[in-house]
Amino acid sequence: MQWETVIGLEIHVQLATRSKIFSGAPCSFGAEPNTQACAVDLAMPGTLPVLNEQAVRYAIMFGLAVNSEINRNSVFERKNYFYPDLPKGYQTSQLEQPIVGCGRVDILLPDGSSKTVRIHHAHLEEDAGKSLHADFHGMTGIDLNRAGTPLIEIVTEPDMRSAAEAIAFARKMHSIVTSLGICDGVMAHGSMRFDVNISVRPSGSETLGTRTETKNLNSFKFMEDAIHKEVQRQIELLEEGGTVAQETRLYNGDTGESRAMRSKEEANDYRYFPCPDLLPVRVEQAMIDDIVGQMPELPDARQARFIGSYQLSRSDAGLLAADKALADYFEATVKSCNDPRLSANWIMADLAGALNKNGLEIAACPITPHRLGQLINRIADNTISGKIAKQDVFPALWLQQGEVDEIIEQKGLRQVSDSGALEQLVDEILAAKAVQVEQYRNADDKKRKKLLGGFMGPIMQASKGQANPAMVNQILRRKLDN
Repeated sequence: MQWETVIGLEIHVQLATRSKIFSGAPCSFGAEPNTQACAVDLAMPGTLPVLNEQAVRYAIMFGLAVNSEINRNSVFERKNYFYPDLPKGYQTSQLEQPIVGCGRVDILLPDGSSKTVRIHHAHLEEDAGKSLHADFHGMTGIDLNRAGTPLIEIVTEPDMRSAAEAIAFARKMHSIVTSLGICDGVMAHGSMRFDVNISVRPSGSETLGTRTETKNLNSFKFMEDAIHKEVQRQIELLEEGGTVAQETRLYNGDTGESRAMRSKEEANDYRYFPCPDLLPVRVEQAMIDDIVGQMPELPDARQARFIGSYQLSRSDAGLLAADKALADYFEATVKSCNDPRLSANWIMADLAGALNKNGLEIAACPITPHRLGQLINRIADNTISGKIAKQDVFPALWLQQGEVDEIIEQKGLRQVSDSGALEQLVDEILAAKAVQVEQYRNADDKKRKKLLGGFMGPIMQASKGQANPAMVNQILRRKLDN
C-alpha cells in the first residue's frame, strides 16, 4: 500500500521583550536559576498580572507578516494542568479568541516548486519553567526563570506532506520572526521550539489518520529526523495490522530515539476558562496602523530586492535574504568592494564553512564585512590570486592577524604580474617539458585544454602560487600556439 504523510506544526516563538508577559521580571537568557521569577510569575496570593503591551505589538507584527487576520478582540484563558515547573497550576494562554487569526505563507521547496501553507491561528501565552535532570542524580531540579516569558504559538493547518515541506516552512517562520526582530531565533536557547503533529493515510484517502505529537524539537535537523522516524514507525505499525495511538512523543536528537510520553490530551482535558485576572484585549485600528508603518523588510521582499539590485540568482538571493543578520553582512561587504556576486560567493562558501566549522553565528564572525570586502578588492585588482586569498589571507583574517594589506605584505603574498618575470618562468617550464610541448602542438583543440593544466600546475608551484594565473595562461597559449 502507498501511504501519504500529513503534517501540521505548532511553533513556540519566544518574544524578544525585555520583561515577561504579565510582570516586570526580566527574561534574559543565561541567568542563574530562579533569579528571574517574581511573585506575579508564581501567582502568589495578592498579586495580579498586567499584560505587556510590547508582546501584543509583536504578535500583531507577526500576524501582518503572514497575511493573517488581526482579531480586534482577544481573550486570555487559563489552561489547567499540573506539572512541577508550572507552579501556578495553570498556564495563561488563548484558545477561543486568539489575537491572530487565519493566515497563509508561501514556501519554496527543494525541487524549486512552491506551496502555500495555511496558518490556523497564532496566540499569545506564557512559557512554563524548566525541569533539569542531568545534574541531580535521580532527582529533578526546577528553574523558574523562564516562567512567564512571552510566547506566540503558531498553529498550522495539516498542509505539509513531507519532512522537506515541514522544514521549509519552519525555516520560513524562523526567517520571518528574526527579520521582524520579535525573536532572536537561537534555537539552542529554546527561542523557537517545534511540536510536530504527524499522521499517515492511504494515498488518495481524504480521511485523516490518527496523529501523534512529537514535542519540543529545537533544531531543523532533529525535526527532520524525528519526522522520518515517526512516519516509518506509523507505517510499519499499520502494515502489521496494528493501530496508531493518539499520544505525545519525545525525540532525543543525540541518541535518535523516540518514545511515547503520555496519551494525547484534547482541549477539554485542560478545562479552559477565561482568566478572571485579565480583561479582554481590545486592539484599536490606530495601533495596527502604527505597527504597519513600522514593519521592517520581510524575507520575500528582501530576496526580490537582492535579485533586482545585485543581479543575484534566485537561489543565492533567497539564501542570503532568509537570515537578516547574514543579509546585513552581505550588503555591508558589497558596500566595501562593489562586487555583489563575488561577495555572495565568499559569504555562502568560505565564510559559511568557517562559521559552521566553529559553531558560530554570523553575529560572532571574527571577520568584519569591511575586511572581507577588502579581500575581494585585492583579488579583483590582481594583488593576490583567489587561491592565495583562500589559503593564506582568509585564515589570517579569521585569526584576526591584521588588515588585508598588512597580511599580504607581511607574508609576501603579492601576486607576480610582471610580464618579464612571468615570461622567463614560462620559458623555463616549457624547456623542461619539451615532450609535453610536442604532444600539445600535435593535439586537437579539445585535448589541448586538458594538456594545458600540465603546464599551469608546475608554473604556479614554481612561483609558490603567486604568479598571476590569467597572465600565465595568456603567455602559455601564445608561446605554445606559435
